Amino acid sequence: MGQQLVSQSVVLMVSIACYVIIAFPLFVMGQKTNSEHAWFAFVPILNLVLMVEIAGKELWWILLMFVPCVNIVAVIVIWMGIAEAMDKPSWLGILMLVPGINFIIPFYLAFG
Repeated sequence: MGQQLVSQSVVLMVSIACYVIIAFPLFVMGQKTNSEHAWFAFVPILNLVLMVEIAGKELWWILLMFVPCVNIVAVIVIWMGIAEAMDKPSWLGILMLVPGINFIIPFYLAFG
């Protein structure tokens, strides 16, 4: 029982860390693009609204993110739009599919 609690705590801490690692650069990108609600980056589901807003897509794109298989394409297109909004090459959005690199790309877009 004790080991299970420890492992669940570790998984929770890693999940929170991963969320913050993505949310902080998204917050910075929201500020750089003069978004009214850059703080949406730290709120689940609302961060999708911020991503769509930065990418210049319409709000119905959020619905595509909840459709299995379609969400992969939608997220890539949205990250490509975010890259373009940050004056970077759009192909960087495709790199969001690569594990590990997907934690580096948001920082590059926000601070690069």
